[in-house]
Amino acid sequence: MSRQLELIATSPMGLESVVARELKDLGYDDVRVENGRVNFTGDLIDICRCNLWLRTSDRVLVKLGEFNAVTFDELFEGTKALPWQDWIPAHGEFPVEGRSHKSQLSSVPACQGIVKKAVVEKLKMTYGTEWFQENGPRYVIEVNLLNDKALLTLDTTGPGLHKRGYRKHATEAPLKETLAAALILLSRWGPHRPLYDPCCGSGTIPIEAAMIGWNIAPGLRRSFNSENWPVIPKELWQEAREEAFDAVRDDIPLNITGSDIDGEAIEIAMAAAKSAGLGREITFKKLPAASITPQGDFGCLITNPPYGERLSDEKEVRKLISQLGKVAAGLPTWSFFAITPTKQFEQDFHKKADKRRKLFNGRIECQYLQFLGPLPPRR
Repeated sequence: MSRQLELIATSPMGLESVVARELKDLGYDDVRVENGRVNFTGDLIDICRCNLWLRTSDRVLVKLGEFNAVTFDELFEGTKALPWQDWIPAHGEFPVEGRSHKSQLSSVPACQGIVKKAVVEKLKMTYGTEWFQENGPRYVIEVNLLNDKALLTLDTTGPGLHKRGYRKHATEAPLKETLAAALILLSRWGPHRPLYDPCCGSGTIPIEAAMIGWNIAPGLRRSFNSENWPVIPKELWQEAREEAFDAVRDDIPLNITGSDIDGEAIEIAMAAAKSAGLGREITFKKLPAASITPQGDFGCLITNPPYGERLSDEKEVRKLISQLGKVAAGLPTWSFFAITPTKQFEQDFHKKADKRRKLFNGRIECQYLQFLGPLPPRR
């Protein structure tokens, strides 16, 4: 197999540029951005490194091929021509997932069936068998049809990259870890600055900030589907993990605090921080937003305030935003960042945002509002 692989880091909508910047910071130069994904090239060890290190991507895929497909026959033949035998062993499990958009082949279940049949036919030729037990390592194949072009990929990740492994429980509407990391990376926060989240829920923003501050690879505490693939030598995973362990900078002092009015949420947050090995580095408090007193200068307040989906909650949410505005008025050197679908946030906060960016929290369209204070003096 050619060592040079076409890889794809999938991205939540609106975060493609953040994923691309992460890849460039990891040393990948040929980064190409498309809707919902960032393409780059690498070899087998880069599958390991990217799964361990990417904070804002959803998963890492290997691109097997791309071709036009307006008929089932074209889809079958195009799929069968790809080198599945280079990846999937005789006992591999290979479910097929699919999606179709603006394509003549619009029935996703039918496309999945055709792809499965084509892969089976190719593997029959390789392994000389009529039956595959599929009781070995897992190779999730995805067929993605867009504008009559089929993209075939293998998922190297397994459960999405937001599953860091530190969270055993969560609050009712937790912020995804990948989105929390993106909010921090977009905020210009660094470990030399204080960070405060007054609506911290289960602690995702403070925990992700501490991991960024100490340069902890987010995938260090979990496993990935491709760790069991014979094509990737175990030594490569070991090398990538050792690199990640060596990169941790746990001697940097952190000033990170999360508070919430919900005591149960604070208990969940403290348990998650402890599970992440950061229990002593983050302060959690049960506190209403009106009572917070962030300490230090040139800090960042980064938060995901409640949205008030029900009419009865809306007054409470607006009151909370107004309270946060009063806190902001008393912290002239701080910067404030909030992800919200609330249209009148700036009005209630009593300040106009310096920057806004459209992001999605799950399926909810939000604005990431950025109220920028002065940057700390250069050290």
